[in-house]
Amino acid sequence: MSLGKYALLELAVVATLLAAVWPLLPADPAGRSAVLTGGALAAVNTIVAYFLVLWSAGRSTSVFLGVVLGGMVGRMALMLAAVAAGVLVFDLPKVPFTISLLAFFVLFLVLELTILHRRTGASAGAR
Repeated sequence: MSLGKYALLELAVVATLLAAVWPLLPADPAGRSAVLTGGALAAVNTIVAYFLVLWSAGRSTSVFLGVVLGGMVGRMALMLAAVAAGVLVFDLPKVPFTISLLAFFVLFLVLELTILHRRTGASAGAR
């Protein structure tokens, strides 16, 4: 799956799930913006992860591991900075922001692993 298709899939998942839970959210605009921000951060995080895997897939094992593991450390640092900025600078409500970020993160991780497994399984079967 190309990066563009993957990004569209991620954005469609975020939009669909937010549309489904929007009526259940409190009418508080700060809480809703916290949920939107959590979903957006999780989507950007997984799109960057997918890009790093695609970019490094055809390279040597050491480059692949360096990019994937180094990218993971970098993304973790950026996510920590984004969460800290969201809570401390933008004063987003902590509970909706955290629950949204974690829920979307887990969902996107499962989706990413499923897609990558199918991709690598198909290429391994062709050998």
